[in-house]
Amino acid sequence: MDNNQLNNHRIILLRYALLQLHDEAVAEDAVQETLLAALQTGDSFRSESALRTWLIGILKHKIADHYRAAERHYSLGEPTSEDKDDPNAALEQLIFDGKGRWIGAPGAWNNPDHALEQDEFWGVFEWCQKNLSEPHARAFMLREMVGLETEEICLDMAISHSACRVYLHRARLGLRECLEQRWFTTKRTS
Repeated sequence: MDNNQLNNHRIILLRYALLQLHDEAVAEDAVQETLLAALQTGDSFRSESALRTWLIGILKHKIADHYRAAERHYSLGEPTSEDKDDPNAALEQLIFDGKGRWIGAPGAWNNPDHALEQDEFWGVFEWCQKNLSEPHARAFMLREMVGLETEEICLDMAISHSACRVYLHRARLGLRECLEQRWFTTKRTS
């Protein structure tokens, strides 16, 4: 593994780090630490997964280290026992017409552009994402945060194209429901 090979993934790593850290300088540091760690431990990469997936795994640890060092945490409460028993229970309550469109309009989202700028929103988003089922959360992260194409996700997760579409659809529904309950329907002040 050489520098050029790692540098080809730098932009994707930086995009992911920015989504998680919301600070360009801190994100750049995390990516640099990730690439350095990959160079130092390159012999441990066994090609069992894609190089990008391995690098994202290293970057996740660097981001977690950053938050631990900054002693940041968000207190959002624990999921209810009902949520733990059936993570898709909320999805079953959503109603669609025969053409797959929403029957009811989504709840008001009190200025989502402003919400995206707030660290607390990303804490809630992360909590919601962690409470999705593992394959749904992983497919969503690979598609929306890492920027992989559907075909790449299918290869990485060893699933069919239709299963991938279902995972992404359910992840988006779950995130929407969770964010409406835990963020957008609650009146926020800033």
